[in-house]
Amino acid sequence: MNPNLLVLGGTQEATRLCRTLAGAGVRGTVSMAGRVATPAAQALPLRTGGFGGPDGLARYLGTHRISHVIDATHPFAARISANAVQACAARGVPLIALTRAPWGETAADRWQRVPDMAGAVAALGGAARRVLLAVGRMHLPEFTANPQHFYLLRLVDPPALRPAFPDHHVIVDRGPFDVDADTALLRQHRIDLIVSKNSGGTGAFAKIDAARRLGLPVVMIDRPVLPRRRETHDADAVLRWLDHAGTDRGV
Repeated sequence: MNPNLLVLGGTQEATRLCRTLAGAGVRGTVSMAGRVATPAAQALPLRTGGFGGPDGLARYLGTHRISHVIDATHPFAARISANAVQACAARGVPLIALTRAPWGETAADRWQRVPDMAGAVAALGGAARRVLLAVGRMHLPEFTANPQHFYLLRLVDPPALRPAFPDHHVIVDRGPFDVDADTALLRQHRIDLIVSKNSGGTGAFAKIDAARRLGLPVVMIDRPVLPRRRETHDADAVLRWLDHAGTDRGV
């Protein structure tokens, strides 16, 4: 069978995987949520927007005769990942997730682990601090419950509305980031606390490495719990899976 893939993307790993798939002549589409105004160029045809829940995704798989689904979304994109598990099970479509290995704490780190975004908001109660808030644009309103802090916000796109923090500074930039530059950034803004999702991978690790260098505490948000699925941290394993999941890619 000649595969027709759906890659659920939006990460650097997905972009690299699509480049490899296109180079191997594999047919497919990469889908993104559309939350970034200027997404990175993709080697496969791009669609943006949601599917309408698991039922809508299942209909898409049938209508477009998708043979395999690769979930290479962000580790915190829990809803689309859960929908993919349900939709693929309903349609009998093989699914694999290409994920980033989570970051691990070392003896040199000062992490306070919290289970979710609400836990991170609660962790910021207390005296005013200077905080690098690295949780993504969608979650910023939740932290307005703690207006006493200075917030350094690094966003992929300029915010459409001014963030509702009395004291903040916005930097518009896209990773991967450099540890020396992030160390200098933390020093420049006199940051004394970082709030971060445990996104894993290398592109966003610079701030965690910089915090380790400077001895700064990190409020680390644990990943959401997802339904059981086939999962790998290795793009080559995805290609091997395709070779053994009913395709004749010929590569």
